[in-house]
Amino acid sequence: MEFQGWLGVACGGALGAACRLWLTERCAGRMGIFPLGTFAVNVAGSFLLGVAAGACPAAVQPFVIAGFCGALTTFSTFALETFRLALHRHGALALMNALGSLVCCVAAAAAGLWLGGGVR
Repeated sequence: MEFQGWLGVACGGALGAACRLWLTERCAGRMGIFPLGTFAVNVAGSFLLGVAAGACPAAVQPFVIAGFCGALTTFSTFALETFRLALHRHGALALMNALGSLVCCVAAAAAGLWLGGGVR
């Protein structure tokens, strides 16, 4: 990848990380101990990733997909929050987070890809 591609990924990542922080702060505490912020950014990011994969020109995809969506979504935080729920004896919430994230993120990515014209 050329320098412009790397720069695009870096700029997209900065914007995605800022959006993740903003959204997770807005969601904090709205569903008790359930990690709604992480859930929300992962579903939104999966949808945007699907749209970008279907609609964005190849030159813009590194900025949107690897940069913005890569920094907006967070598998590691999801894993840690799910483990912490289980560790603190909230097994039902941990299971709901794990299965709900899987189903909703895959559905969001599929919907985004369909909406972006990537499904023919």
